[in-house]
Amino acid sequence: AVHVVYSGGGSVQAGGSVRLSCTASGFDFGRSDMAWYRQAPDDACDLVSSFSPQGTTHYESFVKGRFTISQDVTKKTLYLQLNSLEPADTAVYYCAPRQPLYNRTCQVEMGDLGQGAQVTVSS
Repeated sequence: AVHVVYSGGGSVQAGGSVRLSCTASGFDFGRSDMAWYRQAPDDACDLVSSFSPQGTTHYESFVKGRFTISQDVTKKTLYLQLNSLEPADTAVYYCAPRQPLYNRTCQVEMGDLGQGAQVTVSS
């Protein structure tokens, strides 16, 4: 079974930074296109960024150069450094293998991803 443990996140003021990490087990992490998603209240699940097994990174347009994704395959851990945070970035962040989204919540899209990492940005 897939199991994910998160660390990082928290409450910050606009312009601040946080670092998220997730350690995953139950699937072949090193051969997976891993991604960070986020779930804001009353919103659908959004892809934030992904990291391919070849090391190719992808960022959604709203990231605007503010976030950096990385991973440590030996630790089966995915990271997301979030800088220049804005109130619109407030959400619960999840990590999972990348997959298509269908305008539903992250938990419906991907099942049990653990508690996620809460990021709250105040203005």
